Amino acid sequence: MSDSWTDGILLKIANIIVYFLFLGSNVYTVAAPHDIYFTGRETYITPAPWAFLIWSLIHLLLLGTIIYQFTAPGKKVIIEGISWRFPLLGILNAIYVHLWASQHYILAFVFALFVSSAVTHIYYAVKKFHAPANVGDEVLVHLPFSLYHGWTTVLVIITAFQAFGVNALLEPAGVWTKVFVFLALFFLEATATTYAFSSPEGDLPASLAITWSLFAIFAHQKVDRSGFIHWSALAFAVFSAFWVYLGIFGMYKRFRGGSIILDEERAPLVGSEN
Repeated sequence: MSDSWTDGILLKIANIIVYFLFLGSNVYTVAAPHDIYFTGRETYITPAPWAFLIWSLIHLLLLGTIIYQFTAPGKKVIIEGISWRFPLLGILNAIYVHLWASQHYILAFVFALFVSSAVTHIYYAVKKFHAPANVGDEVLVHLPFSLYHGWTTVLVIITAFQAFGVNALLEPAGVWTKVFVFLALFFLEATATTYAFSSPEGDLPASLAITWSLFAIFAHQKVDRSGFIHWSALAFAVFSAFWVYLGIFGMYKRFRGGSIILDEERAPLVGSEN
């Protein structure tokens, strides 16, 4: 029985509606009368506003995902694999953005955790059970959710400091603030490392999302505000960039067909030595 574009039509329609709800919530942060990215609570880990441009790339890729679900290979991974997790993610993300934009930071932090959990479920399902079978799978499923997963890790940290940290415009960075910022930066860099070694070829998009954010934190946290935080952010950004390099190298090997297969179950796909 051949696949029809109407298969799973209810979920496909739900995905479309939730996508535009999700998109609209982020468009509001840009089109609102007051510039949210410049008027939000300043902390000692707030990144430069250009860090949030990554949303544009995620939205563009997810638009491709919405279109791709109407194809046979797209239906297999999006409708049958991801299933109703995507509509749930879109709703949670829209709520998070609304709370964050209205500066209800404690509630926003709670929903940031929910968003991170939902993305993690999708990320795990895609990576574990739906290895890319073609370019569409790679670019329109794996790429956006890898970026999304790395970026939501950053959002949890940013929102946590906005909810519970000191206001950088009103209070100088004390010892404990510097300690917690350092640990947060270390956590982000360590997460980028984990992405880099999550598979033989690494996870370049997720590592790149974190590296982009670390450089944005370095750019925004000026040395006259706190030299320790400024240079710490740079150091961790450089370390994270190294993991991005590993991811690029891994992808190069993968597309050249020379990647090293570590999983014994996958070894027969590239032949074996007698």
